[in-house]
Amino acid sequence: METAQRVKAARLGALPPPVLTGAGTSFFAALAVQSAWPGSRAAPSTELFLDFDDLLEHRRLVISLARSGDSPESVAVVDRIRRSRPDVRHIALTINPEGQLARHPGVQAVLLDPRANDRGLAMTSSFTNLVVAGCLLARPEPTEAALPQLCQAAREALASYEAAAAALAENPPARVVALASAPLRGAAREACLKILEMTAGRVATLAETYLGLRHGPMSFLEPQTLVICVVSSDARRRRYELDLVRELRQKKLGRLVALAPPEADRDSFDLFLSTPASALPDWLRTPVEITFAQLLAWHLSSRLGLDPDNPSPTGVIHRVVQGVRIYED
Repeated sequence: METAQRVKAARLGALPPPVLTGAGTSFFAALAVQSAWPGSRAAPSTELFLDFDDLLEHRRLVISLARSGDSPESVAVVDRIRRSRPDVRHIALTINPEGQLARHPGVQAVLLDPRANDRGLAMTSSFTNLVVAGCLLARPEPTEAALPQLCQAAREALASYEAAAAALAENPPARVVALASAPLRGAAREACLKILEMTAGRVATLAETYLGLRHGPMSFLEPQTLVICVVSSDARRRRYELDLVRELRQKKLGRLVALAPPEADRDSFDLFLSTPASALPDWLRTPVEITFAQLLAWHLSSRLGLDPDNPSPTGVIHRVVQGVRIYED
């Protein structure tokens, strides 16, 4: 709710479809916002700062999503585009008031609640709040109307998902797959990244669409692979998703966990999880559904003897990316 107040107080006005950008988890937040914003396009800042001409041909707005605002590529996106396309407007949704994006003279910064500035390596609260903020810019009225339901669902999920995640982590899988159709693709990709990061790569992950899984990636699945199925609230999409789930069941591939609306076919899954948010339009569901993967990643990290706040003690990865040299063209 605080995020909603801060976005509203920024008074950004009606915005055209933007290019949404971020790196890593912030890019997956951008993907989730893209599903809420017709005509928008999400592009990772790790690529956008090098190649932006085609994406910006018919667009005049870039919205950067960032926890720290200090990733080298995030700043390079603004600097490079401003030099080449001074007509493009830059807005940043960020959580760190001291970050370079927040203080950049060419950027309108919307600062979110500092409580969402995760102190651990992995982004969790920052991800959910960046998605909410982006959805409020994309569709302010329906997002604001759904916020009470989202908040209540999140409170319930932290209890029900917690127990399920802890139980699954007792027998850590070697592989995890997250399946979702396009509107929830950001959630699936972030789910896999959280598990990969917080287990220091000891659990291999794959994010895929239901229909895409048949085209080769199904070979990744084994009988004990944990398959997280984010099931659509749209009946048209859901029938294709459940066909694939039944095929996996028939082939005895995977332990199947559903994050699904209550009317979905429960009998096809080994574990069926649902909250009041699961019946909302798919573009609104990411902030709640992602909490299951975040909790699962935490429990897997702990079960594997790692520190969930610092699962990479040797410095393979860092809270803020290091080692990127930006060359001046």
